[in-house]
Parts: sequence; structure tokens; C-alpha cells
Amino acid sequence: MTVEERINELEMRQAFQDDLIQTLNDIIVEQQRSLDRMKLQIEELARRQAEIAVSQGAVEDEAPPPHY
Repeated sequence: MTVEERINELEMRQAFQDDLIQTLNDIIVEQQRSLDRMKLQIEELARRQAEIAVSQGAVEDEAPPPHY
């Protein structure tokens, strides 16, 4: 294998690795966006659940009835 062939091989590998790194980075960015959306949804659901609990008169620290 000549030096030129080796250089060409290395350049092809680098190009492939650069493309793979960019693809993986794009995937990570999209996953972070999904996580951010899910976090907001969970926070909204928790807020709604707290509102429902308050509107129904539920108290978290309520002691059980005396017959228990």
C-alpha cells in the first residue's frame, strides 16, 4: 500500500467519522428536546393533579379515621 493510498484511506475514514459524529450529535439534540418537552408535560400534569386534589378537598397529611 502506497503512502497516497494510505492517506486516501485515512481521509475516507475521517470523512465517515465526521458524518457519524454529526449524526450522533443530531440524535442527542433531538433526545434533549424530547426530554425537555416531557419534563414540561410532567410538571403540567403534577400542577393539574395538585389543583384537582385541592378542589376535591384532599389533604395529603390527613390522619386516618379513628377506627383504624
